[in-house]
Amino acid sequence: MTAHFANVEDARRIARRRLPKIFFDYIDGGSSAETTLEANTGDFARLRLHQRVLAGLAPRDLSSEYLGQRQRLPFMLGPVGFLGLFAGRGEILAARAAHAAGIPACLSNFSIASLDDLRRAGCDGPLHFQLYVLKDRGLATEFLAAAERAGVETLHLTVDTAVTGIRERDARNGFRAAVRIGPRMGLGFAMRPAWAFDVMRAGRPGVGAVRGRAEFGANILAQAATLSRLIDPTLSWADVDWLRERWRGRMTIKGILHPQDAVRAKAAGVDAIVVSNHGGRQLDGARSTISALPGIVRAAEGLEVLLDGGVRRGTDVVKALALGASGVLLGRAYAWGVAAGGEAGAARVIALLAEEIDVTLALMGLSSVDALKRLGRDALTALDEPGFTDRLAPTGGRGSAPSPV
Repeated sequence: MTAHFANVEDARRIARRRLPKIFFDYIDGGSSAETTLEANTGDFARLRLHQRVLAGLAPRDLSSEYLGQRQRLPFMLGPVGFLGLFAGRGEILAARAAHAAGIPACLSNFSIASLDDLRRAGCDGPLHFQLYVLKDRGLATEFLAAAERAGVETLHLTVDTAVTGIRERDARNGFRAAVRIGPRMGLGFAMRPAWAFDVMRAGRPGVGAVRGRAEFGANILAQAATLSRLIDPTLSWADVDWLRERWRGRMTIKGILHPQDAVRAKAAGVDAIVVSNHGGRQLDGARSTISALPGIVRAAEGLEVLLDGGVRRGTDVVKALALGASGVLLGRAYAWGVAAGGEAGAARVIALLAEEIDVTLALMGLSSVDALKRLGRDALTALDEPGFTDRLAPTGGRGSAPSPV
């Protein structure tokens, strides 16, 4: 597939035309009234960057240190469930694009491809894995073993889905409720013949992590429904300790949205946390991730903090880094790219965001991501002060003057 679009929103529009409604709504939608989904993007727009001139800039260095490595770009591909339903072999295509760009890719526990599938397909770059802990701890242990075999560097324990949010678009479409394709769903598939051919030529889709387990069902709908029901609602900090003892690699807790939980995560000995509200798909009315980020960074007291949620532009990445994130996880942005243009679409999204970050840094008088991180909060200000990000006026503190290096 080719990929001709000028920004992430263009990719979203192409994805909407190409995908059956049930799958577009799954990736596009949030929970309940979708107020947190809207806040994730809207609150980025409430932050303004400081333009600086005559800085005598050298070429920009977009590399960034996060999760123990110097990465070529300050963002990576986060976990997106069922990516192989948006394009045939979608997870493999996305990982190839990420690795070509020199950044990690994280495979969802709800992926069509397995970790072994990615490695067999030649995805030999940095690979992460998102883990949902199921009621069956034996199965969770098997997931860990598969991650270790595949050389996974970082495990992202996702903790904000003990109870699934009320996702009204999915309810209307029957996603995760239906266990077989009915007439209405089949008609929707038939109306997207190019999509159907692309997905089906990759083989009959199923959840890769439970492939060959008859108890999960015979098709992707049944497997998704069963796996969702088996996520353990009693997950607690004791389980984090249990997992930390069994996983020898790097580990994050993904789904932190409150400073006190950041403090607990640090005490649990994880390597990093990901500020996330599951893309606005869980607690509707929760804070946006970008508004929660500064307080969590303070509470974490040196523990590495990453962010996902609402990132659609390179300026969004810049704002997150200025507020203390060491790196950013993309979600919908690259999923729309995969749906719009396969591997080329994912690569196009990565390239667009990198270009936007490059231009943004130049116009701010900065020549590197490291310089942006040193400047910190003094790189921006909030439009409406009280309570958003704790009055983000320039403080004259660390890095109050832009540095070209």
